[in-house]
Amino acid sequence: MDEMGRELTRSEKAKIRRAVESACANYDREYGCLPLETECYMNSVGYVGSSLCRHFREAILPASPELLAIFQRGGTRNCKWCGQPFPETGHRQYCSRRCADAAKRAASRERVRRFRDKKNER
Repeated sequence: MDEMGRELTRSEKAKIRRAVESACANYDREYGCLPLETECYMNSVGYVGSSLCRHFREAILPASPELLAIFQRGGTRNCKWCGQPFPETGHRQYCSRRCADAAKRAASRERVRRFRDKKNER
C-alpha cells in the first residue's frame, strides 16, 4: 500500500461529513471551522492516510466505531450480531460486549428451545 493510503469511498466521505456537522464543537454551518476561520478541511479528506483535525481525531473518532474502523490501520470486520464494522483485532466476532452478550443469550435461548422440543417428542 502506498504512503497515502486508500482513497475514501463516497459513503465514507458522507459519514465523515455527517459526523463533523453533527458532533464537532468547532464546526459552524455558516462559518465552517471556527478555530481555523475557514471551511472545515475534514469535509475534503480524500485518503485514509490524510492528516486529521486534532479535535476530530480526539473527540469524534473514538465515539464512532464505524469511523474509527475507516481510519485505523489493518482491516475491518463486521459484527456478527449488529453488522457494524469494527477494527479487526485478534479473533473478536462482535463489536462490543453488549453485542456479544446479546448473541450469547440468543444462542442459549435456541439451545434450550431445541432441548425442550427434543424432550417433548418422547
